[in-house]
Amino acid sequence: MIKLKRRAFLAGTSAVLILPALPAFAADFKEADILKEKVSSGALPALKDRLPENPLVIKPIESVGKHGGDWNMALVGGGSLSMLFRYQAYEPLLRYTPDWSGVTLNVAEAFDGNADSTEYTIRLRKGMKWSDGQPYTTADVKFWYDTILTDKRVAVNGQGHWKTAGKPAKLEIVDEQTFKVTFAKPNGMFPLQVAWANSDHTTRCPKHYLEQFHIDYNPKADELAKERGFETWIAAFQSASGFQDDNAFFLNSSKKPCLHAWMFTTAPGENTERAIAERNPFYWKVDTEGNQLPYMDRIVYQMVADPQVLLLKAMQGEIDLMDQYIATPNNKSVLYDAREQGKYDFYTLTSTEANVMNFIFNLNHNDETKRKLFRNKDFRAALSMALDRQSLIDAVLVGQGAPAQPSIKQGDPLYNEQLATQFTSYDVDKANAMLDTLIPKRDDQNFRLDEKGRRLTVIFEIDQARAVFLDLFQLVIPMFQAVGIDAQMRTMDRSLWETRVRQGRDFDATAHQFGANGGVAAMLDPRYYVPTDSNAMYAPAWQLWYLDRNNANAEEPPEETKKQLELYDKLKSTSDPAGQQEIMKQILQGAAENFYVFGISLPPDGYGIVKNNMKNITKTMPNSFGWPTPAPTMPEQFYKV
Repeated sequence: MIKLKRRAFLAGTSAVLILPALPAFAADFKEADILKEKVSSGALPALKDRLPENPLVIKPIESVGKHGGDWNMALVGGGSLSMLFRYQAYEPLLRYTPDWSGVTLNVAEAFDGNADSTEYTIRLRKGMKWSDGQPYTTADVKFWYDTILTDKRVAVNGQGHWKTAGKPAKLEIVDEQTFKVTFAKPNGMFPLQVAWANSDHTTRCPKHYLEQFHIDYNPKADELAKERGFETWIAAFQSASGFQDDNAFFLNSSKKPCLHAWMFTTAPGENTERAIAERNPFYWKVDTEGNQLPYMDRIVYQMVADPQVLLLKAMQGEIDLMDQYIATPNNKSVLYDAREQGKYDFYTLTSTEANVMNFIFNLNHNDETKRKLFRNKDFRAALSMALDRQSLIDAVLVGQGAPAQPSIKQGDPLYNEQLATQFTSYDVDKANAMLDTLIPKRDDQNFRLDEKGRRLTVIFEIDQARAVFLDLFQLVIPMFQAVGIDAQMRTMDRSLWETRVRQGRDFDATAHQFGANGGVAAMLDPRYYVPTDSNAMYAPAWQLWYLDRNNANAEEPPEETKKQLELYDKLKSTSDPAGQQEIMKQILQGAAENFYVFGISLPPDGYGIVKNNMKNITKTMPNSFGWPTPAPTMPEQFYKV
């Protein structure tokens, strides 16, 4: 019997699904017809030789399905490949439960923690294989640990959940299926963080494929790198592993083995019109009647230039299930009217986001004058009060919402009234008075001048696929200009935005949507409350300092932010849910006092579209990247009739 042990494992959860033991049908597994043909021809081993000894059993949401068919999807713009974690690439050691009340076993067959959350013992499934048929074992985990987590030459950022006190956990390989992770200090949130959308590298690092690119395993790695257009093996290995950024992980990745239900045969970057992922013949899950999953043969992604094209495709019935980029408030009536034509209906997305749009100023700007101004809380507060939020809500959000800062939703035990409501009143006179104290001089067009006598121009760099942001900024820019700030908007493809904003220091400001507004989610993704990772785009250098103080681009934060980071370390080391909640309340109060970012409104519930012939679809689900909607509802058990 599979067991999940200890309070440390259940941190912050109220319900954990215990998966059933291997059922009695083990000798009679069934596969898709297309795979039967390959077995008959000798191209594939028999199904019993492709599955692990103890495959994961999935109970379908509605009914046992049938094999076959395509899941028709789309990717918008060149930099939206992180969406793939939502659809086909969410296979961590542990995954979130469908209601986000906790975590459950996934790649791991067992995951046990000790009493003080300093040691975890994890067992993989014996006989489990990568999509090319090679074994998936602890050798792959060790390879990741040696070449990604601890290899300073490769220097991949992130993976904070594998570290305490700035040092990586120790890895002990017990045998081919079992490994231990030991932390210097308690790490009670480790299981919850492992399940985050794209956090678990240990299930995405095939040693037998990637070792050819690493100099320690292949003496000719530099030569291979030059053949592939890279100057050194380091750059080639970073690209091939893809852990520096989500786009790189999926780009041109059809040769990289995976553990996913579908494997790319034509990956993004290999065709300009579409990407195709076909069923993985070595996939390690079955349904309750012994049918190997996934049910669907392929996922076909159309490569779409912008959201308007995607909207038309959805209305014409070319999209089977989707919410990102098209399910905006303004589109809802149009999509509603086209339901019969497109043969689809809606599903509900419960809001987990901190705000519909967060204004993010670069507090680590390379320009010293802008950096000093942007860091001034009064400057940010003044611009916040320059916003007529109700007008924005009425005009762009079709009246859905209420003025609020990035915060915790009311009714949640973590709700902080100051954080949610401060500086939300529309008061141009007060905003001007505060700005007159900070930057009193103006030019002949009434725009304010900074300390060096330059017009204070603030360029908001925006991902062009975010249609709601673009609509909001058409109204926001005149509001900022009305108080003397030369606000401008620069739109760009997502891939350039990722480079300029998430990885840069030269941008003035941006806007983003995600982050969390309550409970476990807020503790796992506190990006607007404390700068713990690259999602804290207001503090790119401070989050680097938190993750790696030796990083050349890191900068020591001011004391008030260091206090926030110390509290978050304390939170991570606590396994008791009540204790976690009390520490998180302190973090949120600190966030209220620091006022790093500001927003417009807490989002109302959203929606997505799903074709009428799609089955096993959860009708109501959280809307989040961390709980990568809809992946925890197990797309491998989606099917068509």
